[in-house]
Amino acid sequence: MNDYYADLGVARDASPEDIKRAYRKAARRLHPDVNPGAEAEEQFKKVSQAYDVLSDAEKRRAYDLGADPYAGAAAGFGQGFSFSDIMDAFFGGQGGPGGPGPRSRQTRGQDALVRLDIDLADAAFGAEKQLTIDTAVACGTCHGEGMQPGTSTRTCDVCEGRGEIRQVQRSFLGNVMTSRPCMTCQGFGQVITDPCYECSGDGRVRTRRTLTLKVPAGVDTGTRIQLAGEGEVGQGAGPAGDLYVEVSVRKHPTFQRRGDDLHATIEVPMTAAALGANLAMETLDGSRDLDIARGTQSGDTITLRGLGVTHLRGGGRGDVIVHTMVQTPTRVDAEQEELLRRLAALRGEERPEGRLANPGDGSLFGKLRDAFKAR
Repeated sequence: MNDYYADLGVARDASPEDIKRAYRKAARRLHPDVNPGAEAEEQFKKVSQAYDVLSDAEKRRAYDLGADPYAGAAAGFGQGFSFSDIMDAFFGGQGGPGGPGPRSRQTRGQDALVRLDIDLADAAFGAEKQLTIDTAVACGTCHGEGMQPGTSTRTCDVCEGRGEIRQVQRSFLGNVMTSRPCMTCQGFGQVITDPCYECSGDGRVRTRRTLTLKVPAGVDTGTRIQLAGEGEVGQGAGPAGDLYVEVSVRKHPTFQRRGDDLHATIEVPMTAAALGANLAMETLDGSRDLDIARGTQSGDTITLRGLGVTHLRGGGRGDVIVHTMVQTPTRVDAEQEELLRRLAALRGEERPEGRLANPGDGSLFGKLRDAFKAR
């Protein structure tokens, strides 16, 4: 390919003014009227071609990409050629003669997404659920062909079965061939003359079907389960897409899930917290005993190992963690009040009538007063 920049004596980043100035200088020097002779005439032609290309923004851009409008048939231009051939040469495409041709009527179906609400126990242990979905399936009348049984398609008269319309346009690169899908046959190359009455030529119909889903143990809200090939059938009875089931776990009246652990809060009477007790608690695995230790405080926790949610990946389960909240009675009768006063006196926690406790009297209220003053 000719080096037009060298012919004009300019750099590859030369401005349009530099190119024009260099051409005028060379033209005055090499013009046949000033410098006769075959060699000068040949040099003048080269300079003129270089200026014709580099002075035109579009031609220069194409030349910089490797296209030489004066290279003629030797470079593959000046003859009839496809624009896709140029793009293939520059960008490694897949165009050119004998390109993609008519497209298939069969296409992959779309993926579908549905939501499934389950209980916490189903999430913890796994379950089988019945899903009822509305989706596209292959037409039973035409079996996906889109035409009435016993009929056939005919070759498109417009594109002659190619599925595309080609046009040749003249440009500075020569005759450029462009193509576009045929609007008559929608790019298929064949025309359905008798569409199926059931699916109107689409090859599929919508219907409601039920399938069984195995919910794995350990799923949580937001978990998506993929069912390959259970989505919508493609056009022309093409391959079905996938079905995604998004899990949503219903709120549980007792437990809150944190990871694979289950947390619960239990109210413990003041006397049970002080003396200790054994209480029954319903878990996902049935009733379990809770050992309330003597002196239990609000916020203390009791852990039941291995009674939580099954780990989704790997064996084992989380724990049940019970948070205690000690109940303080708000209403007491006379007898209960007397008993509480006697207990307070025995523990040195009584509150003297009519006055605040002295800071150093050793009672509980005195200790609280000391702590307050220390701040």
